[in-house]
Amino acid sequence: MMNLIMWILSMFMFFSGVFLFISNRKHLLSMLLSLEYIVLSLFFMLFMYLNMINYEMYFTMIFLTFSVCEGALGLSILVSMIRTYGNDYFQSFNLL
Repeated sequence: MMNLIMWILSMFMFFSGVFLFISNRKHLLSMLLSLEYIVLSLFFMLFMYLNMINYEMYFTMIFLTFSVCEGALGLSILVSMIRTYGNDYFQSFNLL
């Protein structure tokens, strides 16, 4: 019963993060925060799945390493965008 509640909670976390990612289109920082929330919910699901099948937790460390790299890359893009354009609005620059 507890496992079912945890799976439902993690699915709710994932879909709420996806909804936030779709609905926020103004600031790059809010988009990056919603992406990190999605990665956190995926990590939670992966952790529960590996615990359920009694598997080693080494893969979760690899997943966390890649998610940290993704976060650092997003923050470097945010800093370069703020230095170039002065803000993090998507409407203030041309994508082409």
